Amino acid sequence: MLAVSDVKSGRKDSNWRVLWLVVAVCLAPVIASYLFYYVFKPVGGSANYGQLIEPQRPIPPSLMARTENGTITPLQTLQGKWLLLAVDASACDENCAKKLYFMRQVRAAQGIERERVVTVWLRTDRAPVPPAVQRAYAETHFLSVDPATLLQWLPLDEGRQLADHIYLVDPNGNLMMRFPAQPDPGKIKKDLSKLLKWSGIG
Repeated sequence: MLAVSDVKSGRKDSNWRVLWLVVAVCLAPVIASYLFYYVFKPVGGSANYGQLIEPQRPIPPSLMARTENGTITPLQTLQGKWLLLAVDASACDENCAKKLYFMRQVRAAQGIERERVVTVWLRTDRAPVPPAVQRAYAETHFLSVDPATLLQWLPLDEGRQLADHIYLVDPNGNLMMRFPAQPDPGKIKKDLSKLLKWSGIG
């Protein structure tokens, strides 16, 4: 006969197996997107447009974001979606407006998959968002963040600024890609479409 301790041990092992299975199922789509996009490339296939960020850079727990109504929350709360990020001062110059427009169009171009994508404007000051920007980009998250903490997370090449790029964060909160300055929105759309497709497998 089995001892009580043996039964309890068996149940504990079974619980751990279930837990790891749940974790694996949750992580599988994003892992699949990385593998299919960067490892199992078809022969003759074109390279990705965005620069892959390695090693992974998860959203820092210390990176707090202030909403327009003054609520402060960790940026990590946005995990679970693909995030297109732009960084600028609240005044939003021509380059800023162009990036916000590109992000909106790239998201809209994903069709029914667009609900898996969130556009985020990270502002490096606490000045109000211009009313014209609020009207044009109502679905974008307008958040103020500490620029010093942001610099510890987002990578930069020498001679570049955070405002030069659009960044992509995966649903697990890992910074995944950095797109070039003065980007081609069609190529960003192509990269994102592939990732949405492959991360949706299964």
